[in-house]
Amino acid sequence: MSERTPRGAVADPFAALRPEERALLKPSRVPGFEAPMKATLTDERFSDPDWIYERKLDGIRCLAIRGGDGVRLYSRNDLSQNARYPELVDALNAETQKDFVVDGEVVAFTGNRTDFGKLTQRHRLGPDRVRVFYYVFDVLYVAGRDTTQLPQRARKAVLKRALSFHGNVRYTPHRNREGEAYYRHACAKKWEGLIAKRAGAPYVHGRSRDWLKFKCAAEQELVIGGYTAPKGSRTVLGALLVGYYEGKRLRYAGKVGTGFDRATLDDLGARLEPLRRDGSPFADEVKERSVTWVEPKLVAQIGFSEWTADGRLRHPRYLGLREDKPAEEVVRE
Repeated sequence: MSERTPRGAVADPFAALRPEERALLKPSRVPGFEAPMKATLTDERFSDPDWIYERKLDGIRCLAIRGGDGVRLYSRNDLSQNARYPELVDALNAETQKDFVVDGEVVAFTGNRTDFGKLTQRHRLGPDRVRVFYYVFDVLYVAGRDTTQLPQRARKAVLKRALSFHGNVRYTPHRNREGEAYYRHACAKKWEGLIAKRAGAPYVHGRSRDWLKFKCAAEQELVIGGYTAPKGSRTVLGALLVGYYEGKRLRYAGKVGTGFDRATLDDLGARLEPLRRDGSPFADEVKERSVTWVEPKLVAQIGFSEWTADGRLRHPRYLGLREDKPAEEVVRE
């Protein structure tokens, strides 16, 4: 007969760890916000038993910290998300485990595909029309112990026991092998791709090659530096002029003229109007007429088919604004 935890009791999240793994746990108070671990984009595709493979979710990165004052949700740039996702706060506050820090992604779905554009419309459409889920994939702290030095696979085992994953909070499953076959499956299902994670690696705060992005579609954040005048039946603006940072220089990546509906155009216009400036923020010459330049503060998620040889986007489309990343951190992936 398997061991069962009495109803209402807290399970030992470390029960599945080996002695040498338990030795890596560090006593700690509930930590505050620290930058989450970030994956590196790669063209590699591989299968390796020393790696695990998770579905890449197209949403907003979110750390959940629970201590004596309840749950606090933070975006990856340390902005509170409690008011935006109150149902997730409620679900995490209902957990039996009273102290934890977990890492995950807030997403909205269209069918079985995560839809970043839909997620960005939640503030306009409301929570009844845009239901969100929090997919948790890592644990940094639980039950008075810092878990970041545990190997990745061991942290997944701790995470699975630490929370009950009820309501809109979900555990992110993974595969232990067959990364290439899983990648083909992901692309056939029109997922964004996979995240490959080195099974023996600790959790680090910042970008690392121990987490790798296998993308099925080209997509990345870009900074808005201006917009062209509307033509025909289009209102507010014609196309966004976007770029990325190379050191302190904002490099021009092209214009984005698709992916907008009327409500999106109105919202962008209201956000861009107070950012107007006299000259171009781009380091490169931009050969466009009737341009309104803006301070490079807003970050947009852009989908595209590929980069051209001269560093421009091919077939770009607007997916939504990102409020979880400072413009200065946007670089070409």
